[in-house]
Amino acid sequence: MPETTKMEKIVALSKRRGFIFQSSEIYGGLNGFWDYGPLGSQLKKNIRDHWWRAMTQLRADIVGMDGAIIMNPAVWRASGHVDTFSDPMCSCKHCKKLLRADQVWTLLAEQPWAQAIAGLFDPATRVVHTAELLKWANGKGKHQAPGLALVRNPAVVLSCIAEREASGVPLKDAREFYQYLAAEQYNQTGPITPCPYCGGELTAPRNFNLMLKTYIGPVQDESAVAYLRPETAQAMFVQFKNVLDTSRQKLPFGIAQVGKSFRNEINPRNFTFRSREFDQMEVEFFVPPDDGFKWTDRWLADRLAWYEAVGLPRHKIHVLDVPAADRAFYSKKTYDLEYEFPFGVQELEGIAYRTDYDLGKHQEHSGKPLEYFDEASKRKFIPHVVEPSAGLDRTLLAVLCEAFDEEQVADGDIRTVLRFKPCVAPIKAGVFPLLKNKPELVAKAREVEALLRPLMAVQYDDGGAIGRRYRRQDEIGTPFCVTVDFETLEGVKEGVDTGKQDTVTLRHRDSMQQERVTISALPAKLLAAIG
Repeated sequence: MPETTKMEKIVALSKRRGFIFQSSEIYGGLNGFWDYGPLGSQLKKNIRDHWWRAMTQLRADIVGMDGAIIMNPAVWRASGHVDTFSDPMCSCKHCKKLLRADQVWTLLAEQPWAQAIAGLFDPATRVVHTAELLKWANGKGKHQAPGLALVRNPAVVLSCIAEREASGVPLKDAREFYQYLAAEQYNQTGPITPCPYCGGELTAPRNFNLMLKTYIGPVQDESAVAYLRPETAQAMFVQFKNVLDTSRQKLPFGIAQVGKSFRNEINPRNFTFRSREFDQMEVEFFVPPDDGFKWTDRWLADRLAWYEAVGLPRHKIHVLDVPAADRAFYSKKTYDLEYEFPFGVQELEGIAYRTDYDLGKHQEHSGKPLEYFDEASKRKFIPHVVEPSAGLDRTLLAVLCEAFDEEQVADGDIRTVLRFKPCVAPIKAGVFPLLKNKPELVAKAREVEALLRPLMAVQYDDGGAIGRRYRRQDEIGTPFCVTVDFETLEGVKEGVDTGKQDTVTLRHRDSMQQERVTISALPAKLLAAIG
């Protein structure tokens, strides 16, 4: 299945089955904001709870907190966010769209117009097929890229290319090819970066601060300015001393937090992957100054194991050891964990060794001591920090993409199935009476539902044929289906359990195999399977 088609099917399934909806959809939506429906919110909670348990329950060296979304603006001045938390932005002079300057060429490669003419420049021979270019510019180009200089003035653009070729110095690569197509007078203007959407000329990049601004109190002036937090980390840094004193922890130890963050992204894209409102799962792990590199590598191993536990196979996660030139200035070591999404390999989580930058800055700006006294060495120092920072929404999207599958079954139909790990599946078991018009079957099925509901998320369904009900549960990722049939009431007809009553059919999602299980043994069997 082509990856673009797969992503389209995942987006459609997400809406059809109640995982993810466009926020404010009946009013046309709002770009970069999403609502999670009944199944999506449960899936999100299950992933969040799995992470929280792994961080704060199964480890004795991490405690949790829940910081405020809005903090004193001085926090963001101290951290550097007010002055430096920005992305390079450019805009199109033709269609007026805003874009992140560092994503322009990636976006361009995805556009139909750019793909349509990509083959008209041969990177091996560096030959431009001008006749085909002219034909495209006078035809499809007028609709696909109306702002492109080649489309608006093909004779002038092609003459500039001809002059370049006549000079004996052909175009060096595909990027320069597109830059020539975007410039009417290349010899005068130099390279022009085309807009991915219309081909028009883009402005020079300028910095755009990503923090969302609001006001506190009844007066809206500069004294009342506050910000929706762009990350959860700073609350853990400014509360370091309080958490240390009240939890009686000693280094090394960490603080974990899950919560909303907000970034005024220039170009939200790829479904929920890049949004303006999102949830982060972060740990700030405080260590002695000499132990930062060691703990960074430990956290890398721990986080890879966790992703496997929620359903992302190790071979689909790429570990990028970020080069020094690409790291944040305060980081001495950073690993990016990247997943193979249908739309490309993209970051899931960063594990950064942030040194003592954050606590040092808050100590400097607040005037309050944030040092740690080590009893063993009798030293006082500002702890260093290793930060595993994951996106909950991105993790959910990765889990959804990994789980999605289509297979041809025996009857020739295509079965759509979400192969969630049982521990994160939003519904653990579907419960059905074989026939809804048989009161005795319905009553027994309701008993089974009542038995299981306090222990796990279950869904009762008596609509349609049993096969259709199985397919519905497959499509939402339910790992088990329990069917009450006539053998439940009358006794098993054949096999080692012949005559035994109060058994049900337990159907397994992935294999579609079925087995008879006594109702009394069902809770323990399912709980063991879902983890």
